Amino acid sequence: MKDGPVRVGIIGSQFQADCHAASISMIENDMTVVAVASPTASHAQALADRFKIPRVYSDYKELAKDAAIEAVTITAPNALHCEMTVAMAEAGKHVICEKPLCITLEEADRMIEACRVNGVLLLYAEELFFTPKYAKAKEMADSGAFGKVHVIKQSEKHFGPHAEWFWDVKRAGGGALFDLGCHGIAFAYWFLGRPKILSAYSHLGTYVHGNKTQLDDEAVTIIEFEGNAFSIIENSWARRGGMDDRIEVYGEGGMTIANLQMGNALPTYSEYGFGYAVEKAPTTQGWSWPVFEELWNYGFPQEMRHFARAIRGLEAPQATGEDGKVVLEAVYAAYASAGLGCKVALPYTPTAERPVNEWLNRRKA
Repeated sequence: MKDGPVRVGIIGSQFQADCHAASISMIENDMTVVAVASPTASHAQALADRFKIPRVYSDYKELAKDAAIEAVTITAPNALHCEMTVAMAEAGKHVICEKPLCITLEEADRMIEACRVNGVLLLYAEELFFTPKYAKAKEMADSGAFGKVHVIKQSEKHFGPHAEWFWDVKRAGGGALFDLGCHGIAFAYWFLGRPKILSAYSHLGTYVHGNKTQLDDEAVTIIEFEGNAFSIIENSWARRGGMDDRIEVYGEGGMTIANLQMGNALPTYSEYGFGYAVEKAPTTQGWSWPVFEELWNYGFPQEMRHFARAIRGLEAPQATGEDGKVVLEAVYAAYASAGLGCKVALPYTPTAERPVNEWLNRRKA
């Protein structure tokens, strides 16, 4: 086992890469960023300048050759996750892969196998497992506070992604359901103790952003679990006013509600506006709810510290490639459900090359 902070390279240079770099800067005794790779040179250099990252590469394959790097975080478009993971695994580097894990179940198998064969970890970056409020809710549930939990509601809503590639069917693979619903599915699956997923039922559509994408911008999904429990997952790329992320947990003996932003916000009114309020908020004129310690409240630094300790062999990984594959299969079934107009049982064998096409192909037919 090596000593000292885990030396990490970040692949990507936009919003999520910034979140990773900022979070890692908060845990400098556990992890440090030593390189960034992005084909967009100006973005990569700007990220390096902001966080004093010493090396910048224009090609992730060059980063793979850097012997000083022990692990990478992948924040690139979804369609690139598989090829990047395989390349990094073959270079002997642990992989922290942003959600969703990849586009297809075959890609998920390739990623998992490449990391297994090369003796490196494939860590699935699902930060809701580490979000303090949500982790506290699970701690209470596990202690018996609510009795048998039978319903979990999770919603994540905003007005759409930062980067242009998210709107592209081929590079993204899915819309609000894929981008945000993977959080809710993973959260409910984890919260309930990883029971078998029995079915998915989803309604979705493109209601606001049809001028620039075929992808879904609103989705409501019901996931049924073994053990007589289900989750309701609500996702939107069409909600004005910034990020909204919350959970509700119901058991026969109690319940709890957590609102991720509002409980950590300062209700504020400004005629003039100011700097940053909260993720995805377009303006700060009028009423806004600026947050503090945003990354910590989301769980990003805690997630990265856990991954560092997992790489050092000090903790068992909480979120792995296998978790990402379970979520991906459920997402495929949910898109198929939206296309078919009925509940779809799992296991589900995909009929399309990417999740959203399970819906789009049937809609066109």
